[in-house]
Amino acid sequence: MQVDTGSCEASAQACRQRPSGNGCENCQVRPISVCSALSVRELAEMEALSQHARLDKGQALFGQDEPAGAVFNVIEGSLRLSRLLPDGRRQVMGFALPGDFLGLAPQERHSVSAEALAPVRTCRFERRDFARLVEAKPHLLMSLHERAGYELTLAQDQMLLLGRRTAEEKVAAFLLALRERYARATGHASVTVELPMGRQDMGDYLGLTIETVSRMLTRLDRARAILLVPGGARLLDVVRLERLAAS
Repeated sequence: MQVDTGSCEASAQACRQRPSGNGCENCQVRPISVCSALSVRELAEMEALSQHARLDKGQALFGQDEPAGAVFNVIEGSLRLSRLLPDGRRQVMGFALPGDFLGLAPQERHSVSAEALAPVRTCRFERRDFARLVEAKPHLLMSLHERAGYELTLAQDQMLLLGRRTAEEKVAAFLLALRERYARATGHASVTVELPMGRQDMGDYLGLTIETVSRMLTRLDRARAILLVPGGARLLDVVRLERLAAS
């Protein structure tokens, strides 16, 4: 079932449907998600609380300042996490990939918007139901703490990206970080890194203009550090990219 207008969180009734297929036990992101801590029997309990939410490209899973009534586990696709600043500018805070859990912050309202960069499938849990499940299973709470630590690392990496690095160093570090995240999600490192986000998204995330992002990608392509391909970039000279990222 798909949503035509508004966000999934604002249109929860339209987004809900029972999970299909083989269920949580055989979920493709289980090994890398917080639910990896659960036994088969406990997974059945979790599955009973979940509904699938599907989004088309450009649709919102939830919007900034909307009530945070649910949490989401990303199963397929990717989302842009962004915040609208008081002066009307947009800051991209990050990108959610398969295995990521969204909506766990204690605030009553979402601090960011989450918009699909491609068709997205998530598991949706009512926040109160999920909180009761976590309370009854300390090992799930530990898994959530580990996830929080991982997200803190991503936030620290973002602060470093926005620091004193040059534009070329920022783009190189971004490509390597994305490659590492995809490897974590799929279980293997690929030479080609998917780039579902546009150049403007990358610029808003890295603190660069869209023109600068395009120029840096072209420079890396001409230097044969990467090869730009439809929908992504092939990392040809990882050593060079790592040297730039470490600067």
